[in-house]
Amino acid sequence: MLDNFTEDKQLKNRLQQILMNENLTVQRTTIETIAAELNINSLDCAAALLYLIPNVNHSPLVEQEINSSALPVTRQVNIKMVRYRLAVGSQHQLSLETLEQVLVEESGVDKNNISNVKMQDLYTLIDLPDQMPLDIFQHLKTVAINQHKLDIRRVKIRNKKCGSLQNRRGRQANAKSGNKTSGQLG
Repeated sequence: MLDNFTEDKQLKNRLQQILMNENLTVQRTTIETIAAELNINSLDCAAALLYLIPNVNHSPLVEQEINSSALPVTRQVNIKMVRYRLAVGSQHQLSLETLEQVLVEESGVDKNNISNVKMQDLYTLIDLPDQMPLDIFQHLKTVAINQHKLDIRRVKIRNKKCGSLQNRRGRQANAKSGNKTSGQLG
């Protein structure tokens, strides 16, 4: 588990990113309005709001909890995306910001073309642009975050037309036994 110093540092880094990159006019106005209505100062209002955020004391999840919509929706249009599975997740002290940074630095992918991130305890699902060069894909298998390899793998999408697993097994069994008229009663 991370110590409080590291958690505080991660939270401060994330807040600094937001302050530099986001327009917070609406949020500032909201805090000022709430503070005025409750007759408290803005700092106390902000502290109370921070208290409401789940897992704020378990900082690797802070940005995941705050920004559950994953990543910006400003990705380029007409880019085919592919689903990948990474062998790192929230139990590996992985943050969305760190994952983005590593992918941008190690693969050269545009940050706006990283989408649909679903971080689980032991793995992460993510959409990246199709046609990733093989050398970059192989390199990403060996890249480590917090001493855990990404071990990236492409997720195969199941074809819904194939039917259930039982139906597929039934067709395979009939084909193996030579019974090509599986629909007939005998």
